[in-house]
Amino acid sequence: MTTDHHPLTSSHTAYRDSGVDTDEADIGLSRLVKRITPTWPRHGNFGAVLLPIGYFANVIDVGGIGLAICTDGVGSKAIIAKLMNKYDTIGIDCVAVNVNDLICVGAQPVSLVDYIAVERVEAKVLDSIATGLAEGAAQAGISISGGETAQLEDVVRGFDLAGTAVGTVSLDKIVTGRHLEPGDCVIGIESSGIHSNGLTLARKAFFKRDRPLPLEYPLPGKGVPLGEELLRPTLIYVSEIMEILRRIPDVKALINITSDGLLNLSRVDNARVGFRIDELPPVPEIFQLIQEYGNVGTAEMFEVYNMGVGFCVVVGESVGPVLSILEQHGRKAWVIGKAIEDPTKGVYVPRHRLEGHKKRFREE
Repeated sequence: MTTDHHPLTSSHTAYRDSGVDTDEADIGLSRLVKRITPTWPRHGNFGAVLLPIGYFANVIDVGGIGLAICTDGVGSKAIIAKLMNKYDTIGIDCVAVNVNDLICVGAQPVSLVDYIAVERVEAKVLDSIATGLAEGAAQAGISISGGETAQLEDVVRGFDLAGTAVGTVSLDKIVTGRHLEPGDCVIGIESSGIHSNGLTLARKAFFKRDRPLPLEYPLPGKGVPLGEELLRPTLIYVSEIMEILRRIPDVKALINITSDGLLNLSRVDNARVGFRIDELPPVPEIFQLIQEYGNVGTAEMFEVYNMGVGFCVVVGESVGPVLSILEQHGRKAWVIGKAIEDPTKGVYVPRHRLEGHKKRFREE
């Protein structure tokens, strides 16, 4: 791997210095939550909100039917699409970031509406984005039932793409992790790479430097052009997770590994377990390259990126059947760790000497 680069920042500040202040965002979110939760109907009433804000998706009680809902966008991956002048896959990411959150509560995704904000309208670009949305919908088994296109020349540079997805789940089958027990197994499913998180940090590492890497730079070990690798679509895990939920009775938790990386495990609704992750697969080349060129510490890499694991299924004794289902769906998966007794809800990665709580890893 080449070494003609300069350090960009120090430990735990790379993401903030690239323009994403997660600490300030958390402060703002906590204030937002205080403002909006008083709008919630009481439990038992029509429209009652059943989960706390901060889980992957929420569930609304609509006359005894669980309506799952979430919203998310592709973030600065849109900038990579613009740099590559390639827009036909970014819609897959928009679908993926939403449906992968919906399935975490055990919901069957049903439909998505999109929001496309553009600096100026280009019919060919919109058509290419729609191509990806349609492909993502086909992979997830959902419809795209509407949306909004906004021309915001004074607000947006390039374009932004987001969506809101809905699904259904029986009220007695909502999955949150509340039944987790020490000893339950964590199965990690491969990611396709960077997915849709941490692109701001990646762009700073590769392109905002004295000698920017070209988009055509071949990724060490793979030979894939850097731009193509960064634009690789997020995997959609709907079909395999739905089959697991249908066939496996002891699914304890489902975790989408997005921003915050493996720290997403601590979002489960269980106050007495943490997770020991001691059998991770090899870290994909793209993350090694970001760490090297961005001078990013290992702890922060694990805070920002999925590091090769895009989704986790936590089960009791049904490890074999779950792995078999995933194999039938063409997914690589591994038993990467276990739930442990831990009232601090920590996430521990011994191989990398990491101990994590809430949104931070620290090196032991």
